Amino acid sequence: MRIAYALAAALVCTVSLNAAVAQDAPTENDYYPMASFEIPDGINLEVGGIEWFNNRLAVSTRRGDIYLIENALADDVTAAKFSPFAIGLHEVLGLAQMDGWLYATQRCEVSRLNDNDHDGRADIIETVCDQWGITGDYHEYAMGSKFDRDGNIWVVLCLTGSFSSNAPFRGWCVRVTPDGEMIPTCSGIRSPGGIAANHLGDMFFTDNQGPWNGTCSLKHLKPGSFQGHPGGNVWYDRTSVIGPRPVEPNSGSRMMVEAERVPELVPPAIYFPYKKMGQSAAGIACDTTGGKFGPFEHQLFVADQTFSTVMRCCLEQVNGYYQGACFPFREGFGSGSLSVDFTPDGSLFVGGTNRGWGSRGNKPFALDRLRWSGGVPFEIHEMRAKPDGFELTFTEPVDAKTAGNPESYSLSTYTYIYQASYGSPEVDHTTPTIDRLDISSDGKSVRLFVTGLQKGHVHELHADGVRSEKGLPLLHKEAYYTLNFIPGE
Repeated sequence: MRIAYALAAALVCTVSLNAAVAQDAPTENDYYPMASFEIPDGINLEVGGIEWFNNRLAVSTRRGDIYLIENALADDVTAAKFSPFAIGLHEVLGLAQMDGWLYATQRCEVSRLNDNDHDGRADIIETVCDQWGITGDYHEYAMGSKFDRDGNIWVVLCLTGSFSSNAPFRGWCVRVTPDGEMIPTCSGIRSPGGIAANHLGDMFFTDNQGPWNGTCSLKHLKPGSFQGHPGGNVWYDRTSVIGPRPVEPNSGSRMMVEAERVPELVPPAIYFPYKKMGQSAAGIACDTTGGKFGPFEHQLFVADQTFSTVMRCCLEQVNGYYQGACFPFREGFGSGSLSVDFTPDGSLFVGGTNRGWGSRGNKPFALDRLRWSGGVPFEIHEMRAKPDGFELTFTEPVDAKTAGNPESYSLSTYTYIYQASYGSPEVDHTTPTIDRLDISSDGKSVRLFVTGLQKGHVHELHADGVRSEKGLPLLHKEAYYTLNFIPGE
């Protein structure tokens, strides 16, 4: 009787302790508090682009307007003052600044704007480049980057209706040079959601689930590459700068099978598993804040419009190609997260819209700001591929007992059908085995020795049982690594 009572008491104590830990565990808001701006009446701020310009925040909209926001970095967001800089442009989905000019990527062109008389409004608007086509189809988005190291703006051009290409270079990435020349750079684009460079200057864009795209993904815009959707390949007849037209991929195959057939095909660097990480991958921002945003220097932060979230990505190069892992980062934005950008103080601004697409954030538009509180969240910092498994690094030292126990982890794999049909379910599932683990002497990295790695598969890792040295669970327990290539293979 006493033994039964003692066991029951111990069980109650354990349950109470676990409940207390769960109740007291930090949240995303403890590390990255969110401030939401009050949008003045009469302004439809469906944010399409964000740029720090002349000590103010420039924000463009899908409706073709650009606003300047004073006091955007003030602790109290109610101090922000909105003023129009330009009205009546055509769906501005990219902003960049250079030499006192604000460059805007419109649906039909890259323009530059200047406030010559210093009254706060643009009085000079010049066309820089308008050498691609446009039909009026609602889906022909044009998304522009910041300037690259050579002074170029990269523009990813959505297909007509996201299926075909009825105007020149729709379904392509082009570069706009400082003197306004358009250089066709990559083919195979479907429906881009954002574009930005990593800290090394290599350019990436997000493409969305649909024909030839099993799920949303992050893709490296390697010059001369084919990105996977053949709908725009007809325009190879109009350029000779990136080589001959690639052979058609086989519908119903797998990405890495076709990558061996089609040399120009660059596989996605990261797949975002559908309805797990989001449904509409969008804007990209690279953390080059020098630590002002926390422990994720040089990682990419990617918005998802449907889930109203921002995801986190770490990349590495294997066999000369980018691949890597994505992690949840922050949820709860006011509208569908579309545009993201860092400002000099280390803040991350997130602009949202849900016109035409549903989103978890139920506002028609929003502008939110994240700042790092200074506390370090217990997270998987990076997940890197090894010939015999993965190496996980952590932001804080791990508890050796839980992190060294294979039962603290679960690992599964799957891939997607590479096909002309819309999207793909997860297919070709496998369950690798974690044979053993090694913990580094500083407790901040764990080697997972795995049997059954699968080339070309997403490796979905859950680390629910891992605790920090301080006894905290991971803030986010999931990681999704796109293993296009196994190192050393």
